[in-house]
Amino acid sequence: MIHYRKILELYDEGISLRGIAASTGHSRQKVTEIIELAGKKGLECPLEEEMDDRWIEDFLFPEKTMEGSGRQPLDFEYIHKELAKPNVTLSLLHHEYEARSRANNTIPYSYRSFVRYYSNYAQKYKATMRIRRKPGEIMEVDWAGSTLFIIDRDTGEKVKAYVFVATLPCSQFSYAEATLSMDRHSWINAHIHAYEYFGGVTQILVSDNLKTGVTKHTSRELVLNPTYKEMVNHYNTIIMPARVRSPKDKASVEGSVGTISTWIIAALRNTHCFSIEELNVELRKKLEEYNQRPFTRKEGCRFSAFEEEEKFALSLSQPRLTKYLNGERRK
Repeated sequence: MIHYRKILELYDEGISLRGIAASTGHSRQKVTEIIELAGKKGLECPLEEEMDDRWIEDFLFPEKTMEGSGRQPLDFEYIHKELAKPNVTLSLLHHEYEARSRANNTIPYSYRSFVRYYSNYAQKYKATMRIRRKPGEIMEVDWAGSTLFIIDRDTGEKVKAYVFVATLPCSQFSYAEATLSMDRHSWINAHIHAYEYFGGVTQILVSDNLKTGVTKHTSRELVLNPTYKEMVNHYNTIIMPARVRSPKDKASVEGSVGTISTWIIAALRNTHCFSIEELNVELRKKLEEYNQRPFTRKEGCRFSAFEEEEKFALSLSQPRLTKYLNGERRK
């Protein structure tokens, strides 16, 4: 077994490639290959305790475990990225994989084995499979139940501030913003700020059935508020309001609202701000901390999962809307 962990740790300590090769007994070429591949896949020190040599080898060279089978190898990174594209499924990718196998005169894995191997890979290394959402597919939005406040400079009274939350279910990367109202202007503006924060637009937008966005939603009819419809069309996305009394339709944002209520809203409970702009500066600091918090059962954090697995799948956002349908200028 190659000393993968020692190679990466020595490199992190600033030891030269020649020194690492001499210390581990491996060639400089092999040491270089491992370091470059680890960098490409985002594997950096300090390493978690569970990341032993076998773990690192499986992560860097997942195809090695199948070499002895004589079958057409699986390109897990390719499969993972292709799944992010519209209408691409594991069934289609397996069909294409079988065609490549025939062209190479090799034996393909069955569909069941194909799915199992990929699922094991994604479950261990990718946030996408754990959440079971495609990268760039959905943005879920809602208002948090808890509120913040600012202090009126003249009266000293506390003025309530509402918190808008947007979450990408694939990576769990989230956005939050405080507003002084939950009206249409604040609702639309917060969506635009979320798209700007994420740097792109998802295929689908899942929201609650708030009157600020949805006029009517039944099993037979969906009527959007004209302004909300304008925004959806502008960003070339699709609106899918959550069904009434169906919290699972936006389970990710419901979960994020709970954790954001703790790590952002509750964390700011003793912070005194005198304007909504000042409050959002403090909120953004807590938001960055929240997105950088390590996953408890997985390597990385929301931000790293977004950068590695979801950002590439977002559509580039268009310039922000300049006015409402009724002519009201945006700030």
